[in-house]
Amino acid sequence: MTVPLLDIRELCLGLAVGRSVVRPLLKDVSFQIMPGEAYGLVGESGSGKSVTSLAVMGLLKKPLAVSGGEILFKGENLLALPKRAMRRLRGNRIAMIFQEPMTALNPLSTIGRQIAEMFVLHQGKNWDEAQELAVEALMSVRVPNPDRRARNYPHQMSGGLRQRVMIAMALACNPDLLIADEPTTALDVTVQAEVLRLIKELCAERGTAVLFISHDLGVIASICQRVGVMYAGCLVEENETRALFTDPRHEYTRGLLGALPRFGSRSQHGRQRLVDIDSIIADRSKLVETRFIAPRCAEEGSRS
Repeated sequence: MTVPLLDIRELCLGLAVGRSVVRPLLKDVSFQIMPGEAYGLVGESGSGKSVTSLAVMGLLKKPLAVSGGEILFKGENLLALPKRAMRRLRGNRIAMIFQEPMTALNPLSTIGRQIAEMFVLHQGKNWDEAQELAVEALMSVRVPNPDRRARNYPHQMSGGLRQRVMIAMALACNPDLLIADEPTTALDVTVQAEVLRLIKELCAERGTAVLFISHDLGVIASICQRVGVMYAGCLVEENETRALFTDPRHEYTRGLLGALPRFGSRSQHGRQRLVDIDSIIADRSKLVETRFIAPRCAEEGSRS
C-alpha cells in the first residue's frame, strides 16, 4: 500500500494568548495526499483553507498557533521539526504559490535573482550557474524572452507573467508537494485558464503532488482528483471529484453546488434558481456536531 506523501491528522489551531488558545480556527482537520495526486481544498473565505496551508509550510505567525494534531510529510511530523530543518524543507521538498504574486515577490530584486536564490540555497549552486538555471526555469513556464525577463523587476511584468514567475520559483527544485493557494486570483479568465493548464501539465510531467486551494468549484473540478470541503475550520466532506459533484453528502456541499450557475439550466419561469446560503459563518467554538450548518440552509433549517 502506498504511503501518503502528506498526512494531516486531527489538526487544530487557533488564536493563542500565552499558552491558551482563546479562539479555535481549525478543528480536527484530517486528510491525506498521495504521491503525484492533485487534492483540492474548497470552501468560502474564512473557512480555514489558507491557514491549513500555512501550517503545512511552517509559516504561521503569532497569535496563530497549533494546539493539536500532526502534519506528517513522508512519515515525518513537520510540527516537531526544528526551524532550521523546516527551512531546508520549505521551498525545496514542499513549495507554495501564494495568492498575490505582487506581494510575494521582492520588489527590489530582479526576477532572475529571486529564482536563482532557490538554486543557491537548496542546491548549492554558485550565482552564475543559478542565473542560467533561472532563465531555464522561466523558459519552462513559457515566459517569452526569458533572458530579458530575468532582468525585469516585478512591477515591469503583468499579473499573468508574475504568476508564471511564482510557478517557476515553486517548481525550481522539483518539490514533492506543491501548495497552490488561490493562484488565479485577480487574473482574467483567459490568463486563469493558461495558468491552470501550466500547473497541471508541469506537475504531471514531474510527478509533483498538488494541494490546490480555491473557492472556485469549477477550477477544482478541472484540476483535482479528490476534494475536501471546508466550513468554519472543519473538513465537512471529502470524496473523489466526480462523486462529490454528482452525489454530495453534506448539506453545506449541496448548498455550494446549488449556488453554482449551470450553463443551459433554466426554471419554468425562464430563470435559473440558485440556492441561497446565509452569509454568517457559525461560531467555531460551538462546532460539536456535523450538522452545524443547518441554521444556514433553508431546506435543512426548516426541518429542525
